Amino acid sequence: MRSTRRHLIILMAVALIYQNLGNVEGRTHFHKQKKKGSPVEAPSSQEAVSPSPVEAPSSQEAVSPSPVYPPPVPSDPSGPGDNSSSGCVFDVTSYGAVGDGSTDDTPAFRTAWKDACAVESAVILVPSGYVFTITSTIFSGPCNRGLVFQVDGVLMPPSGPDSWPKTDSNKQWIVFYRLDDMTFTGTGTIEGNGEKWWELPCKPHRGPNGATLPGPCDSPALIRFFLSTNLVVSGLRIQNSPQFHMKFDGCQGVLIDKLSISSPKLSPNTDGIHIENTKYVGIYNSVIANGDDCISIGTGCSNVEIDSVTCGPSHGISIGSLGVHNSQACVSNITVRNAMIRDSDNGLRIKTWQGGAGSVSGITFDTIEMDNVRNCIIIDQYYCLTKACRNETSAVYLSGVSYNNIKGTYDVRSPPIHFACSDTVPCTNITMSEVELLPFEGELVDDPFCWNSYGTQETLTIPPIDCLQDGEPESVAEVSSYGC
Repeated sequence: MRSTRRHLIILMAVALIYQNLGNVEGRTHFHKQKKKGSPVEAPSSQEAVSPSPVEAPSSQEAVSPSPVYPPPVPSDPSGPGDNSSSGCVFDVTSYGAVGDGSTDDTPAFRTAWKDACAVESAVILVPSGYVFTITSTIFSGPCNRGLVFQVDGVLMPPSGPDSWPKTDSNKQWIVFYRLDDMTFTGTGTIEGNGEKWWELPCKPHRGPNGATLPGPCDSPALIRFFLSTNLVVSGLRIQNSPQFHMKFDGCQGVLIDKLSISSPKLSPNTDGIHIENTKYVGIYNSVIANGDDCISIGTGCSNVEIDSVTCGPSHGISIGSLGVHNSQACVSNITVRNAMIRDSDNGLRIKTWQGGAGSVSGITFDTIEMDNVRNCIIIDQYYCLTKACRNETSAVYLSGVSYNNIKGTYDVRSPPIHFACSDTVPCTNITMSEVELLPFEGELVDDPFCWNSYGTQETLTIPPIDCLQDGEPESVAEVSSYGC
């Protein structure tokens, strides 16, 4: 009974913090400004640190700190709230941050973090009317509960690889590490300054009229949450990331609401939100336009709800890629509903590599509107970045994928429905209901593609998908070992 009560108190506290985010009220801590170039104290385990050349362990090598009870999927917040906070305020300008768009304000941010980390329900304020530049930094915990990092101004990294400090990690810019009950919010902008990274001649990507343009090498992800629990991210505008805009690795209990994420259509590898080894996630009421996946879901994810999200231009909402280098991948209980996907290369995509293992199960796509989307519905178990990949006997097992009320228009260059399942490991229990897809322009393409895919049409689809085989394959018992 005591544990249950404690769990309810924690959930109520998180909800109250979310409702009381901006327009900070309460005591403000003012500090004498440090002289420019003055040394910063050696970091403790609770303060922000500059990333060392040795990268933090990947989320597959470390275990996320688990709460006593698995948290529920965060629900869609209701009501506007009053956007106020009663916590103590740590304004970065009080620590010497200049905010003129060129001065390195990193020391001020690190010191403000150190002080706020030690106070319960503290607010680190990045005020409006300023443009702050900081270098690659890990904001590390554990911290006291209820910490709010509120960006109302503009926060950005150095502009391009030539301005990036040689001693800093070029894999990531801002990392929030080992935190619990933290909120990242505000009315401001996270500006990624990604243009010069996109131009690096390392990874070709498609340009206008079939041309090939250069793309990034080891370009940094903009925002990363690592091994953290009970997180809220809301309200921010995040744009022009050198690579992924936002990543969650090894986290539990994540609420994302009312984000605006944008970068140009041809900006390479600029996924909007990427999650891996992360459980109990809610993504709501957000608008994402970028040059790669709108939302990408990697291995180790379960209990994810995506609702009222608009994507495009983008590469759609993707599960995967999974099973690369013969690895095991496990993804389950993913729901996407009430979404709009427009002007995108893909719509709803599941992609796996040949030779992988594990399973994808319990996937629901419900009430999705497509507008000029190529590959509206696609399962690709032959995903490969080169032409050198070979068919293999093992594959990630896909089962229990439901498509309901998927309607709109498709780009006629590709069939709107494409189920390319493994030769040896069939896809099973695919359900189609109220799927109506018409050409955006041009003639109707009426030949969806299916290979080794089994399921049920609960209603007739447009275009007809006669290639989906009824029932279960004879070999279904043999793939039970692929479960996670």
